[in-house]
Order: sequence, then structure tokens, then C-alpha cells
Amino acid sequence: MLPAIQLPPYSAAAKGLPRLVIKVQIRPNESLEAAMRRFKRQCNYSGIFRLAKANTWHEKRSDRRRRERRERLRTIQRATRLARQQASGRVPTKKRRIVKKGFSRMGSRDSRDSGPGSGGGNYSSGPNY
Repeated sequence: MLPAIQLPPYSAAAKGLPRLVIKVQIRPNESLEAAMRRFKRQCNYSGIFRLAKANTWHEKRSDRRRRERRERLRTIQRATRLARQQASGRVPTKKRRIVKKGFSRMGSRDSRDSGPGSGGGNYSSGPNY
């Protein structure tokens, strides 16, 4: 007879959570970066990052109940708002970001605009006196 295996109290199986294993096989002629992007996407969809972040610190039971109640209320309010908009004939559209020409997403000037004589850059052409 085999001895009973006792799980550590902090493991996912001991808490009754499903064991999440994500595998990504690299396709023929696929770069490692593309496979990593697929892996990260699958991790995001499965909720691994959310679980890891939630289990980083202990959360009191009352705090967890309060947070989950707030999340439920938020989803109910969002659903009623969307239903009201659809009933009135207004279909909500997804907000799009408008990126100005010559600026990247980070808010700095594009590299094509900076060069010698343009005044931009990281002091590559020396200080401007």
C-alpha cells in the first residue's frame, strides 16, 4: 500500500483550484518571439496572471467578499447601461485612441523627427549653444 501524499497547504490542488498548465508548441518556421506572444496571450485568457497577483498577499475574507460584491455591482451596472443604450437605439462604440502625427504612443517625438539640427535627441550631436 502506498503512503498518502499530503499536499502543501499553499498549493492550488489543496485549495481546490484547478491546476493550470499552459503549453505552446512552436510551429514550423515560427519565431520564438511569436511563440512567446501566443503563450502570454493564453496566460492572459486563462487568468493565470490574475490568480498569481491575487494570491501574492493574503486577503481577509471580509475584504474579499467586499471586493467581489463591488465587482458584481459594477458588472450589473455596466449590463444595465448597455441594455439601456441598445434600447434607445444608441449602439456603444469602442473608444479609439487618436495618435498625433509625429508623436509616438509614449508621448515623445518619433525618432525620424530627431536628428542633427532638429533640436531633438539625447545630446547625440552635442549641446546646442
